[in-house]
Amino acid sequence: MKISILDDYFDTVRALDCFQKLDGHEVTVWNDHVQDIDELTSRLKGAECLVLIRERTLIQAALLERLPRLKLISQRSVYPHIDVEACTRLGIVVSSSQHVGTPSYAAAELTWALILAAARQLPQQMAALKAGNWQIGVGTTLRGKTLGVFGYGRIGSTVAGYGKAFGMNVLTWAREGSLERARADGYATAHSKAEFFELCDVISLHMRLVPATRQIVKAEDLARMKPDAMLVNTSRALLIEPGALVAALRAGRPGYAAVDVFEHEPMRDPDFPLLQFGQVVATPHIGYVTREEYETQFIDIFDQIVAFAAGNPINVVNPNVLAPREARGLAAS
Repeated sequence: MKISILDDYFDTVRALDCFQKLDGHEVTVWNDHVQDIDELTSRLKGAECLVLIRERTLIQAALLERLPRLKLISQRSVYPHIDVEACTRLGIVVSSSQHVGTPSYAAAELTWALILAAARQLPQQMAALKAGNWQIGVGTTLRGKTLGVFGYGRIGSTVAGYGKAFGMNVLTWAREGSLERARADGYATAHSKAEFFELCDVISLHMRLVPATRQIVKAEDLARMKPDAMLVNTSRALLIEPGALVAALRAGRPGYAAVDVFEHEPMRDPDFPLLQFGQVVATPHIGYVTREEYETQFIDIFDQIVAFAAGNPINVVNPNVLAPREARGLAAS
């Protein structure tokens, strides 16, 4: 198969051990980011398989309709950037392992790094030292504070463990099934979403971006946070109502934020409003960007390609595409 891999910024994929799974296929790797449809069409016109790294590139009908040879899109995790309905109509299989139950230690570690960096003002203190200044402020100790984990899944549960190890009181809020797992693991659960936002000193978001979670954090939720509390988001920006975090920081509740995700990525605007706050620590969506995590992710992605090539597609998110054209309501070609 002719395979195109998009958005491999640092040419990492070819150096992974699992890359050998694609031996015998013709692979093209693109190391820059392009969203222009004409340019993408030119690059991908011969591709039979498209490999995506998370949601870096939008794959919508206007592009898909110009790629007649495309048979498979292989990726990992959620797929709000893919027009799945158009893929089904055009006969393109979308395979995406949801890796349920597999912890992402890379994302959990980055979350904890951001919490520590924001609590101890590490970026600001480092910048001051390099500028010839000494201590510029007083940080916050985490021990004894309340860590709120919003979403108790494979990452949230790991972050909860880090909080416990640091002597924090862990409070959780999530769907009832997740809350039951949190209780079974010995963690407290809030009586309501409002109580959760009111009580926590640090709140960390750990949910998939799906229709039910989109904008699940409202302006009124943030307004309930303490003036010295911290909101951490290493999941997806659109879990928060657009504009709500900037407005909340301006209003002083919460007082601090640490983020790794943005509504539009890559975000290269130095004047972006969230970056103008001295009490905000921000990183460019690097939660999953480690060599070990890439190896884990691309094993799944490449296994999906191998299975498809063998005639046995796996992790298919649009199973109707496997039905005959007539069964999909399409005229036979």
